Amino acid sequence: MGILYSEPMCQAAYDDDIHKLQEMILADPRNVNVQDEGTGDTPIIAACRQGHLRTVKYLLDCNANVSIRNKKERTCLHYATRRTFSFLDYLMIAILMPILLIGYLIMEEKQRKNVKLMELLLATKVEVNAVDYS
Repeated sequence: MGILYSEPMCQAAYDDDIHKLQEMILADPRNVNVQDEGTGDTPIIAACRQGHLRTVKYLLDCNANVSIRNKKERTCLHYATRRTFSFLDYLMIAILMPILLIGYLIMEEKQRKNVKLMELLLATKVEVNAVDYS
């Protein structure tokens, strides 16, 4: 479950609903910096909480104020810099990391063999300017 804002503009930003944001901003451009009564969040803070890049870009284009602080004295940048991973994210990392590591090690070993092979050949009188038929 997520946050439920009392301010529709913040909820739309939190939900990544750009069409609703556009309607509300067209109705009153001052809505772009409106603050929620409960949290003090602005629409850009709400969008940053969820990491909605598209919504944040739109709000910045509409001149959203990035300096406004919420009731916790945090700006949108505080939420943009937080690293939040869900349990599913950690689970996928734990499962995929060993597989990726094995793949990387195989790739490195093949590359090392290829380098040694080229070094051996380059130490001989091989013609380095030879051109193939195509």
